[in-house]
Parts: sequence; C-alpha cells; structure tokens
Amino acid sequence: MAELSCFYSLSSPWAYLAGPKLQDIVRRHKARLILKPYDFQAVVPKTGGVPLRTRPQPRRDYHQVELDRWRTYLGMPLVLKPKFYPQDNPKPNWNKHTGWMVIAAQERGLDAFLLSHALLRALWAEERDTSEAAVRIAIAEENGFDGKALVAEEQSAKVQALYQHYSDEAERLGVFGAPTFVVDGELFWGQDRLDFVDRALARLG
Repeated sequence: MAELSCFYSLSSPWAYLAGPKLQDIVRRHKARLILKPYDFQAVVPKTGGVPLRTRPQPRRDYHQVELDRWRTYLGMPLVLKPKFYPQDNPKPNWNKHTGWMVIAAQERGLDAFLLSHALLRALWAEERDTSEAAVRIAIAEENGFDGKALVAEEQSAKVQALYQHYSDEAERLGVFGAPTFVVDGELFWGQDRLDFVDRALARLG
C-alpha cells in the first residue's frame, strides 16, 4: 500500500478545498493517508514560506481573488474572510488545538480525514470558532466521534510528541506551505498539485 503524507494546518483554506479530491485520490489508489498537522507558524518562516498575516497587502488581496476562483471552480462553500480566522494578533495556539484533535483521532484508528474536513469546513464555510473546545466537541459529535474524549487527549504526551515530530519532519523536508503532500519522498505543495499526486501514486502501482 502506497503511503501519502499530508502536512498542513487546520487553519488552511487550501487544505479545506483539497478535501474532496484528496479523498477521491486516496480511495482510487487505496493509499494509506497519514495526516500530519504541524506547527505552521514555527516551521514556515524557517523554510521560506510567508504566513498570510505577514504578507504585503497586494498579496493578501490576491489571496482573496484566488480563494474566490477556487471556491467557484470547485463548487465548495467558503467565506473569504471568515469571522473566526484572525487577520492580526491571534490568541496563542488558536489553530493548534484542531490539529491536536485530528492527531488524537488518527492515533485511535478513527476516520481522522472526516474529522479534519469537518473542522476545516466549520472554520471556512460555517463561521464557527474551532479554537473553542466546546465547538470542537460539537463538531466531532456531529460526525460520530466522542468529542469530549478527543479534546481530553489533545494535550496528552503522545499527541504533543507526534505534533512536534510532524513539525520537525516538515522542517527537515523543507515544507514551506500547507497543504504539502509527500509521496515516496517527493513533495507537492498546494491543493492545485493534486493531479501530480495522483500520477505519483499511479506510478507506484
């Protein structure tokens, strides 16, 4: 079984937009998808990426244009400036808890992709504050998970160690954006590179 790693942040609109196509690719190739939420704010400045809130205004504006193009093209609901995506001075760890929750679900052998996409959709399409534990619990339970149990595991030693491991791995590989997919050591940055991910998995048989 081919392995497909996905390095991303649970605040990335591009990770949200990637969801349906990524799921289709994984299904068709029977690939093993490993979700690897990582510390975007800590890693990306070291590897050459530029976090959105630190970009000049023209680049921020173009980011909105691209999001609009892609949501229209993919037919996916998305709010260009969601209420709970902080443009400046976010509270500490505001987008990390969701990543920890996904790791906890994955380690339990649950459908972490389903939970991940639901959390991303909640932030980018439903304008829900996923930094709040009660919101994460509700989203998890709406999708058939034990939300309280997963929230309780978010800051466990195992989950925190994996989050650090994924962050260290992302830095070592030179990951500078989200989502970044890795197939057989080859990096593919961005949801618009999923066709190349598809071809890479096909080559592996």
